[in-house]
Parts: sequence; C-alpha cells; structure tokens
Amino acid sequence: MRHTSQRAADLTAVRITARATAWAVVCLGLALATPAGAGPVSGVVRTLGRQGLVPAPSLVYAERTDTAAPRQSSRVTLRQKNKTFTPRLLGVPVGSVVDFPNDDIIFHNVFSVSGPQPFDLGQYRSGQSQSRTFTQAGTYRVFCNIHPNMSALILVVPTPYVVMTDADGRFVLDLPPGRYRLSAVSERAGPASIEITAESGATQAGPLTLDESAWVAVQHKNKFGKDYPPAAYAR
Repeated sequence: MRHTSQRAADLTAVRITARATAWAVVCLGLALATPAGAGPVSGVVRTLGRQGLVPAPSLVYAERTDTAAPRQSSRVTLRQKNKTFTPRLLGVPVGSVVDFPNDDIIFHNVFSVSGPQPFDLGQYRSGQSQSRTFTQAGTYRVFCNIHPNMSALILVVPTPYVVMTDADGRFVLDLPPGRYRLSAVSERAGPASIEITAESGATQAGPLTLDESAWVAVQHKNKFGKDYPPAAYAR
C-alpha cells in the first residue's frame, strides 16, 4: 500500500515539475519577445499627395542613436498570388530571410536590380518557393520578369524595430528607453525622420510626414534592362 501511495506522490511531483517547467519556458519566450523595460511608442504618419490619389502603405522603423542596436533577424513571406506581390511593402531587419512562394497556377520570376545586393530567383512554377537572405541594409524594388505589372518594395533596416502603419497611418513600436531616430517610408516617398526619446512608460512621438505629391508612375525594365515585350502585359 505504501508503494502505491509513493508512486502516486511521485507522479504528482512529476506533473507539478512539468507544469512549472512549461510555464518557465512560456515566461522565457515572452521575455525574449519583448525587450526589457520596453514601452509603447506611438505616433502617426501623414501623407501629402495629389487629390484623388490614395496614399501608399507606409512603415516606420526606429534606429538607436545612443548605443548599438541589437541584432534580431526574422523569416517572413512575400507571396505571389493573382499576379500580385503580398504584401506590397515589407520591412525586415538585416539578416532576415524572405520566402517568395508562388501561389499562382502560372510561372513567376522574382528579381531586383536595386539595393546593395541585386538578386534573380529564376523562373519557377506553381507551388514552388524560393528564398533570399538579406545581409545588407538597403531598399530593394522587386519585380517579376514575366509579368511587368507586379511590383513590391522590401526595406532592409539595421534595427529590429520596424512596423507597418495601419490604414490611418498610426503605428506603435515597443522600444527600450533611449534615444532614437524614427523614420517613415512608402514606395512613393521617403524617408521622413524625427528624433525622439523613448521613456520607460508610454511615449507619444511627433508626426511624420511623407510627401508623395511628386510621385510619377514609371514603367520599369525587365531583369536584362530592356523593355517588356507588348505581349507580356496581356499574360
């Protein structure tokens, strides 16, 4: 009887230890996901543009000006569906991997001739995916060599603090206390920057203004630097 009671007690102890370990792992994950002492920094991006033109999506990133920024890469996805890149604007820290899955039933050929690291992923079919590791900060305008109307913008930044704005231009970044340069960018304008000091509690940043009034749509070249053939616009 004592042996049975002892086994039950041992099993109870094991369960308690397992729960405690699982909770410790959850707490550790939360601690790693949120910088120590971080507080919300909120603000709004305002866009100046021509009447009747809907502002382009924008993002905001924060760079430390008083100390080195931590390194924190990520893995994100830029999809190809209905002959469109989704999302059209993407901001990632240096060292991040971007996957480019082809969710269409046709071929695509993702490429970029801009930024410090131009790339060409070649032609690949439906259901396949290619990836690219971005090891240098820069602005990468991304196109498809088969479909000239497909375009996206990848902004690779030297900081892990980057976020998309919402439909009204609002944003929130969790930043450890310190001094930062906040910059806003869209595919039609950029960048606009201000200096802020993030406090341990909530911080309200001043407005950032993007000027898209001078933007003019220009047809890009293919990956060989030549015009797309007329038939490409009907594919």
